[in-house]
Amino acid sequence: MNMQGFKFIFNRNQILALMFLLIVTASCKKETEYIYEVNPVSARKDQINKGIPKSTVEFISIAYSDLFGETIPQNSLGKLTLLYLAFGDKHLIEDMLIKNMLNSPSVSLPSNQNMRNDIPLFVNNAYLKLYNREPNELEAYTLGQSISDDTDLTPELIYYSMMTSDEYRYY
Repeated sequence: MNMQGFKFIFNRNQILALMFLLIVTASCKKETEYIYEVNPVSARKDQINKGIPKSTVEFISIAYSDLFGETIPQNSLGKLTLLYLAFGDKHLIEDMLIKNMLNSPSVSLPSNQNMRNDIPLFVNNAYLKLYNREPNELEAYTLGQSISDDTDLTPELIYYSMMTSDEYRYY
């Protein structure tokens, strides 16, 4: 059978409708439903229920006593409180206060040698002193491993990082 002898019995609109129907049916596929079996896990915060922010006076007083082992003199507290309140970016002023306190020659921190002699004790004491809690296993392992792997890590840097964290800002 040759093509010249073949007569088309469809008009143009019927051909368009047929093409549309073919396109729609070809593109419609039944979606495959995938089922993944996952064990249920309850997500919760660690046992840290710190939601109350420290006031300006509390933050300065606690930071000072954590680093110097004594209460801050009243005139120093007044000056630092005024500075703290006058500055817009609270995180930045807290950062600067902690840095200045840590750079003081009278700051009371363990020596680098003492830290490296008993890393688990240092980590535990730092958490107790700064966060009023013991570190969980992951925190103790991670910080302990960081101290043993990095000889440039000093007690000042560890205290700085812990004291400028969000957890330190809250009760």
